[in-house]
Amino acid sequence: MSSELYAELRPQAFAIAYQMLGSVSEAEDVVQEAFLRMHQTLRRGESIASPRAYLATLVTRLAIDQLRSARVRRERYVGEWLPEPLVTDPSPAEYAETADSLSLAFLVLLESLTPQQRAAFLLREVFDYPYPEVAEIVGTDVDGARHLVARARNHLRERRPRYHASRRQRQELAERFFAAAGQGDLRALEELLAQDVALHGDGGGRAPALGRPLNGRQRVARALLAGISALPRLGVRVQLAEVNGQPGAMAFDSQDRLVGVIGLGIADGQVQTIHSVVNPDKLRHFGPVGDLAALVRASRQPRRPPADS
Repeated sequence: MSSELYAELRPQAFAIAYQMLGSVSEAEDVVQEAFLRMHQTLRRGESIASPRAYLATLVTRLAIDQLRSARVRRERYVGEWLPEPLVTDPSPAEYAETADSLSLAFLVLLESLTPQQRAAFLLREVFDYPYPEVAEIVGTDVDGARHLVARARNHLRERRPRYHASRRQRQELAERFFAAAGQGDLRALEELLAQDVALHGDGGGRAPALGRPLNGRQRVARALLAGISALPRLGVRVQLAEVNGQPGAMAFDSQDRLVGVIGLGIADGQVQTIHSVVNPDKLRHFGPVGDLAALVRASRQPRRPPADS
């Protein structure tokens, strides 16, 4: 297989795998295995009429199998499970689709579907595959594929996040959000939050995080102030970033190691959801990772008085 073909096919293969699994590391493994199988097929002299369709089929079927086993592990997960975040920089043409289908809120919502429903829905609704191809990939007939997509669409319709604001409007709101939280301005922060805002945290038992989602403007605002305003005392700085197609931020310790990623879901001029991922295992694909738990422990230790000279 040529390097040009690999470069052409890999982005969509990864996109399918990531949106199926919500995990960068697992998606990378699936894509690597799919390319290996495709390479072995070509080496045997077998022809592949459409490499794009062939690879999509391999990736989807591998991801379905992976998702079934992953869900068993996620049932034993410590605290709330959230997807591994991506820091993205989509082009303006890609932004409208990315903001909806790649958001952390939407990936969490996809967890409520069966693996086959999730595959059919993503292939049809996000990647625009025709129903005959969807049917072939997921192993059913066209009517079956339509049924899977319809079931998924109906299940998601009421809860699927919709973002009706420009990229600039969301960025400006995110800047005000992190400024208010960092300055400890409770009133300004509450004004930016939806009445039913939800705060989600994923520490995986490896870093301090919420044990379960927190709901409501006042409760969430106070929790955010307690967390974000304390970061400077831990030597942690916050840098705004595009997280899964939405405004967000990355938090770095004093040695520029990543300790957390925050993604915001913004609609109707307010923050609707906040997803905070501090589990170090879910941040390693970004580079060096710090130890947030150790920073928190150190901050709680009483300071020793200086020794007499």
